[in-house]
Amino acid sequence: MKILDRYLVQEALGSTLLVTFGLLSMFSFFDLIQELESLGHGNYHLGMVLFFVLMSAPGHVYEVTPVAVLLGTLYALAQLARHSELVVMRTSGVSMVSIALSLLRIGAIFAVLTFLVGELITPITEKTAQKIRLKAKEQVIAQEFRSGLWIKDGNSFVNIEEVMPDITLRNIHIYEFDPEFRLRVISDAASGTYEKERWNLRHVNQILLDEKKIRITYFDQAYWYSVIKPELLNILLVVPEKMAAWNLYFYIKHLSENHQKTTRQQIALWAKMVYPVACLVMVILALPFGFLQQRTGGVGVKIFAGIMLGILYQVLNRLFVHVGLINDWAPIISATVPTILFLATGVGMLMWMERR
Repeated sequence: MKILDRYLVQEALGSTLLVTFGLLSMFSFFDLIQELESLGHGNYHLGMVLFFVLMSAPGHVYEVTPVAVLLGTLYALAQLARHSELVVMRTSGVSMVSIALSLLRIGAIFAVLTFLVGELITPITEKTAQKIRLKAKEQVIAQEFRSGLWIKDGNSFVNIEEVMPDITLRNIHIYEFDPEFRLRVISDAASGTYEKERWNLRHVNQILLDEKKIRITYFDQAYWYSVIKPELLNILLVVPEKMAAWNLYFYIKHLSENHQKTTRQQIALWAKMVYPVACLVMVILALPFGFLQQRTGGVGVKIFAGIMLGILYQVLNRLFVHVGLINDWAPIISATVPTILFLATGVGMLMWMERR
């Protein structure tokens, strides 16, 4: 039985790695085509374009792995069925459950791979890629409004017009309110850099609003202590779906403490916990196709079915995220329903095949 387990794992592993490489190459090619449109902007030359595509690749590995597991397992099972090896296994007394357990090892391997890439590699490479790209094109980090980035810090509202790739701040406006939400202090700084757990602000104009008078003070340099740290601003370089779960958790906590909406971030956090499990689900979903009789379709038909299922899974994931955001669904529902639906479909098909 151990020999049979190794054989099944070997066949499925080789197919899945091949499909992963193919999908990764395709997505990287699309990235290259898209980035070539920005070639020559600022210092963004071909070498930096290729570096950006390379650094973006781990993010695509995280995205395509479940689909690659589905297609790889489907192809391996279709090849085994084509050569009547699955028939020989069944007639030799090997149950469908035993074959499923053997192939689930592949799902477990890629589930761990997906988790490690998503948590340890993608956040770093994605941030590096965006920093290099923004710096080369002489752009600033994406801003939420035309007036810049707005962040709530306790009883203060902070407006930062520009956040540079090295996390230098430009044109900072700090509006401080008292507990009764009356505006008391307005501080405008030309720039700010983070040094020794505080922000070093340059060329600061401060307006103190008292009940009886207004005072205006100028400082060539001032220190500003805030919960806003470079780690928080670095989050702007990486979309929530590609952030590490640990950083995402603390970002959600920061937003919650400042009474800001966290639905998208919570959906992303739940998705990061569920997404690796999708690799196991895809193995279960692929199994029934391997046991279909040869007359119901060859390898090409089964691979086409796998591609359609993979596309459907990705579409459902995106659909539930956006619909959940619009209708304010519970994040756990938006993040888990597509995977649960596919798991139920796979288990139902296996039970139907077992009864035949």
